[in-house]
Amino acid sequence: MRAVLTHYDFESTKIMLNNLPLTNPVIHDPEALHDFADALTDRAVDIERDMARLSREPSNRVLMADIFRTLHNIKGDASLCKVEGASMIAHPIESLLSRLRSAEVFYTPLLGEVIMLAVDRLELLTEALVAGKPVSHLKLVELVEGLDRVSLASQADLDATAAQVIELITGFQPQANLRTSLKLSMQRESEEKIATDLQFFRTLALQLETRSPLFEGRTGRIQQLALDTNRMAGNPVDAIQLEAAVYMHDVGMMFLPEAIWFKGGGMRDEKKAILYAHPGFAAGLLERMENWKSAAQMVLQHHEMPDGTGYPCKLMEEDICAGAKLLAIVDAFESVMQKHNRSGHSRSVLRAVAEVNACNKQFALEWIEPFNKVIRRMAEN
Repeated sequence: MRAVLTHYDFESTKIMLNNLPLTNPVIHDPEALHDFADALTDRAVDIERDMARLSREPSNRVLMADIFRTLHNIKGDASLCKVEGASMIAHPIESLLSRLRSAEVFYTPLLGEVIMLAVDRLELLTEALVAGKPVSHLKLVELVEGLDRVSLASQADLDATAAQVIELITGFQPQANLRTSLKLSMQRESEEKIATDLQFFRTLALQLETRSPLFEGRTGRIQQLALDTNRMAGNPVDAIQLEAAVYMHDVGMMFLPEAIWFKGGGMRDEKKAILYAHPGFAAGLLERMENWKSAAQMVLQHHEMPDGTGYPCKLMEEDICAGAKLLAIVDAFESVMQKHNRSGHSRSVLRAVAEVNACNKQFALEWIEPFNKVIRRMAEN
């Protein structure tokens, strides 16, 4: 009995026959195949080099034209040498590069990965043909179908389509996706570490507060004043680094004899030398911890003065970092507030502001105006 070929059977047979160069390729001319293999080796190196440059210069039209021309030559060589499977792989990539050149779509790292995957499969196909080995493991049918989808995708769907093709053919996520995931993971870990470090710094600052009833609430007051003044000035200093510096700027005092840092009035030179060492203790700790180099610099320099008479390094204004200049003002304000606290809060604020503004050689002028604005706002509230 004669079988009746249905339309579905006909279409399936047609697809299977069309895909034969990808599933069961026939070598029509062994010598031509070797010529194609030799030429492909050189052209693949050119593409890899140019694609690496394109990843750094994604708008470089000259590079796109060079890569397009190389793919076009590979496709022409494949046709001339009757390597049909290679021609089928090269065609959709050539179409995609044509859209890139005309700015119909734009380069993305995933797009670069899918192009290099296609070039890699071209080389593997050719090596298998030369060696007389099967090609079924290369998933060439799925590759060409996927490349066709990528070559027709809109910009909005391009990355998602490219990622699907890469994972389908290789069994792995694209490197661009993995890099993004790794970056996000590292960012989360870094944020958690920073939060933990800040909590540790705050604990040290609060421990310092226990040394005297005069210090109660000192950390919170300086923190608020420093961050508010920084915001008032437009946040020229990194707020997280500034917060760490606030917590740590006087922690080094705990390594000094209490007779020195509780002593008021004049002080002998040898005791001054001991006192002047305290910024270096906390700064040294911060310098040895990841992420806190800027905070360490603020802590080390917060007793420096624009005229070069500060300590520990007698730096001039241009060598003092902005965060240290800000910290110097708010730290001095808090100290003056403590000195006049018996006069009542309002009067203490007025005296402290007056003293800070009068010390024009001790503090950086660019911080005085935002500092005064914050103090006025605090007084009004």
